[in-house]
Amino acid sequence: MRAAIVTVSTSKAAGEGEDESGIRLAELASELGAEIVGRDLIRDDRRLIAERLRHWADGGECDLVLTTGGTGFAPSDVTPEATRDVIEREAPGLAEAIRAASKEHTPHWMLSRAVAGLRGRTLIVNFPGNPRSIGQAGAAIAEALPHALDLAAGRPTRH
Repeated sequence: MRAAIVTVSTSKAAGEGEDESGIRLAELASELGAEIVGRDLIRDDRRLIAERLRHWADGGECDLVLTTGGTGFAPSDVTPEATRDVIEREAPGLAEAIRAASKEHTPHWMLSRAVAGLRGRTLIVNFPGNPRSIGQAGAAIAEALPHALDLAAGRPTRH
């Protein structure tokens, strides 16, 4: 499995602090057995986010694109909209599982607007921007990801 990590944060892209969420998401992807083929750190800009998602999904290098950041209620939080601009088929169960996993850790779990879906054979999943939440979200979907990627790639699976 090959994965790209896209951190969406205007402040981090401007050099204000370390990209802890991107680091944690890359660690999670590695823990899941993914080879990290690329990482981006970009500002909260719908067109830019969509462009980077298309780049990774259409380039043939990635089975999985994981984003972190930009999924909340702030006016600048446009990662879900950019993701919907790019995906061809939504995978709502993944986003629902991520939100459900946050329920026991924060009373604000239902404020996440993260989405997941497929562009061609590439799965794109929006993760929270909080580094601590990334591990919780990853644990919720880790077992399903290999099967999802096999299905997306058209590989035979046991149902």
